[in-house]
Amino acid sequence: MVQAYVLVQTEAGRAADVAREIAAIDGVTQAEDVTGPYDVVVRAQAEDVDALGRMVVARIQRLDGIARTLTCPIVNI
Repeated sequence: MVQAYVLVQTEAGRAADVAREIAAIDGVTQAEDVTGPYDVVVRAQAEDVDALGRMVVARIQRLDGIARTLTCPIVNI
């Protein structure tokens, strides 16, 4: 199991709507609209890195109102 934080920049005024839409995606465990350089912080999990990438590219990035994402896999050192 791979877990990651996905930092999302949205179009102006779309953070709350985007967070709600992302929260409904399978594999997303949390999606919160926040302040700062990113508008939504997502915690997600998938079977492996490839599945995580598919979730981000095919499910999250395709939502209306998303300008950019940054995926940060969680590592246990």
